[in-house]
Amino acid sequence: MSMLAPAEATTDVARSLAEERLREAVESVDAPDVVFAHSQYGLRTVATGGTGPLPGVPREALRYELGSATKTFTGLLLAELARQQYVRLDEPAARRLLPPGPPAYRRGTGERHRDAITLLHLATHTSGLPRVPHDLIPQAVPKWRTNPYAAYGRRQLLDAFAGSRPRRAPGSHWWYSNFGVALLGIALSEAAGTHYPQLLHQRVLAPLGMDRTCLAPQEPGEDATGHGRDGVRELPPFDPGGFTASAGVRATPGDLLTYLEAHLRPGATPLPTALTYVRKPLLHTSAGAGRRHTYTLAWTRHPSPEGCVYFHSGATMGQEAFLGFRPDTGTAVVALATRRYARGRTVVRPAYRLLTEGI
Repeated sequence: MSMLAPAEATTDVARSLAEERLREAVESVDAPDVVFAHSQYGLRTVATGGTGPLPGVPREALRYELGSATKTFTGLLLAELARQQYVRLDEPAARRLLPPGPPAYRRGTGERHRDAITLLHLATHTSGLPRVPHDLIPQAVPKWRTNPYAAYGRRQLLDAFAGSRPRRAPGSHWWYSNFGVALLGIALSEAAGTHYPQLLHQRVLAPLGMDRTCLAPQEPGEDATGHGRDGVRELPPFDPGGFTASAGVRATPGDLLTYLEAHLRPGATPLPTALTYVRKPLLHTSAGAGRRHTYTLAWTRHPSPEGCVYFHSGATMGQEAFLGFRPDTGTAVVALATRRYARGRTVVRPAYRLLTEGI
């Protein structure tokens, strides 16, 4: 009869507890495909399930659309390019986004606000720009349940920025803006002389060893299939158009754990300075009922009984995602589903509880 060493026994108990909690989380979500992945001090556990038939590829091996959780990658890219002195956080975005030339002789308040927007304002949703460009909405409405951004590209984004007239001074007000982060991606590409997908791969994905992460649909069978709100109707792959830096990343659960583990141990990665900086609190906003949110360059930060948690959720038309990590317990949580925010049964709440309450 063999006996486990104390360390092995402790590891087995921890894995068993994690598997039980993750199975409960999977069962609480109403979606065709569900994946919860957990890491604590490098010990990984993954649980899968869903209401749909088993796909041809194991659910944990598929790539999932991250939607707005992509913004954490763009924030990290900004921090790394600032470290390498390609950009400054406080440099005017107009330097990269508007054609060169002298400013108009007469400028109103809106133009002055626009020209005062910095890269940091774009990253932290304090630019004063709207959630999406106003001229996107009419053409997006007919495609709202499939691919509303697909036909809105780089040129339209730049034209919309040139014509923008923010009512508030940059830095004075927090307002979530897919528009702003999309422009940030263009500005970083201009600064580095490389298209955003290649730039992200070179500066973030490859250094972190995320070789199953990309920004475009891959071969059939490699990507998870999104579904409509009924959880049955299949949707085409999400096309972010010019909003790649806001919502374009697709990744496997394993790569996402690698990504979050890098945030937990920046010093063990090739990007220690950038990964440390994106955890730094930069601003605070009121969330109502006496609650306050703290934001970093890339994450929302909340207090918990034992330490701070960092997280970001996201969704496309047919998928949703949650990414979070907690440095004091060495914990990372990934939650993915192929249905967008089923009422009361999404991945966000159980994933957040796993992060804050522990296993």
